[in-house]
Amino acid sequence: MKIVLTALIVILLTSCSSINMERYSDNEMQLDLFSYFSGKTKGWGIVQDRKGELIRQFVVDIEGEVTEEGKLVLHEQFQWSDGEQSSRTWVLSRQGDHSLTGTADDVINQAQGTLYGNVLNWKYQLNLKVDDSTWKITFDDWLFQVSEELLLNKATMSKFGFDVGEITIVFQK
Repeated sequence: MKIVLTALIVILLTSCSSINMERYSDNEMQLDLFSYFSGKTKGWGIVQDRKGELIRQFVVDIEGEVTEEGKLVLHEQFQWSDGEQSSRTWVLSRQGDHSLTGTADDVINQAQGTLYGNVLNWKYQLNLKVDDSTWKITFDDWLFQVSEELLLNKATMSKFGFDVGEITIVFQK
């Protein structure tokens, strides 16, 4: 019985461990989020449920500007495949060489980001409208710069620790 319990604890602990972001430090491409998103950027994305079934598609137009205070402001305009239109404005701040924070109206508290090499990992909670209610959804959001023009984004959404869906976006500068 002790062996089974020990094995279970090891599995639980290792499945909760996070990726060491420093491993991306020496990647040839270096993501400068403020430079990449300054000006106009376009993104094409999909939303999938926890089983991988396609729920929605969207196109997002982003206008980014760096303020005099050194913050990056991203104005996002979404066109959804079902005809819905929505918008979000992010305000991002550098917190050191490898750390960022971000706020938006529907983000609870602040998004926390870690950036090394060409990889950024965002973690945040978002108030997401679902039908006639609002759900608090946790995002584990990964961005990978693969060329000067292309940035890939994969976000896992969870509620109460259970995965509820994924978002995949390709951004083009």
